[in-house]
Amino acid sequence: MPQVAHYELRAMATLPGWERAALVPSLRAFRTGCTGLKGGSALAEVCARAARIPEGESAARAFFVDSFDAWAVVAPDGSDSGLITGYYEPVLQGSRIRTAQHRHPVYGVPEDLIVVDLAALHPDLRHQRLRGRLEGRRLVPYPSRAEIESAGDRWNAPVLAWVADPVALFFLQIQGSGQIALEGGERLRIGYADQNGHPYRSLGRYLIDRGELLLENASMQGIQAWAAANSAKLRAALDANPSYVFFRLLPPSDGGPIGALGVPLTAAHSIAVDRRHIPLGAPVYLATTWPLSTEPLERLTAAQDTGGAIRGIVRADFYWGGGAEAGAQAGRMRQQGKLWVLWPKGAGVPKP
Repeated sequence: MPQVAHYELRAMATLPGWERAALVPSLRAFRTGCTGLKGGSALAEVCARAARIPEGESAARAFFVDSFDAWAVVAPDGSDSGLITGYYEPVLQGSRIRTAQHRHPVYGVPEDLIVVDLAALHPDLRHQRLRGRLEGRRLVPYPSRAEIESAGDRWNAPVLAWVADPVALFFLQIQGSGQIALEGGERLRIGYADQNGHPYRSLGRYLIDRGELLLENASMQGIQAWAAANSAKLRAALDANPSYVFFRLLPPSDGGPIGALGVPLTAAHSIAVDRRHIPLGAPVYLATTWPLSTEPLERLTAAQDTGGAIRGIVRADFYWGGGAEAGAQAGRMRQQGKLWVLWPKGAGVPKP
């Protein structure tokens, strides 16, 4: 039986750090998300109001206070604290053609991948999809990561680019979007298109369980260092995660990558959530700490993305932006935090 989130009404002033939070960038991120909402959204009216708010901290604060109620996100067992991780937009070195150096394919969506929206059959299963492929008249599970990798050149899917580093490609799939820097200076921006339907399994947890890494070293940087020193064990470790992500080419843009809401992500103000529990597009106040620190990280973000590893009620992935520094922060971020969904006044409890 799937868990169901509980929402508890809180006074806005009781949110940690609320009185000193800078809300102008939060308003900008929220406005960006409004363009991705579908008709009939409970956020439509406040989105229309947000478009008319003048620039300035006092106007932004008045808008959020007057337009929203704050609802604490709580698990069925009463816990209001959960895991907060970070992600970023990586840049990989690559090529449009296969070379001796660039020999790992970045796949687009295979033609034989079938996606069944379960909500069309059972409304209770909204936001859930079944993936597979046909064998005769039967829908069977789609191949796992190990099966896709072992097929090599026999795998039938479009190749968007070729990259040099299989570990970087693995993390690109976890991040869900990125850029490929081609040898001539051109860059390809790619984003999540679909997935093979298998559950995500943590590479860090796999290495910890086998005594390959200590918990405190299971950051992205620690895993990359382990991979560099253990090439003979690498393939088996990567294949322990059966989930495989397929990408699509995105138009060139100076903005952030496109999230699940269909809008560009805003660095340090967009988060990925489990959409079964937190509605996409909603403002979400986050209270956690900076990576490897006790310094509070408290700000109003916007729920604009999802991810295969982002599963749970009090669970979020904080988007740091693009480049090496963002990657360093994202790779170190793994701590506890709390979430409050801001939902329009008078609309009742949040509705994912």
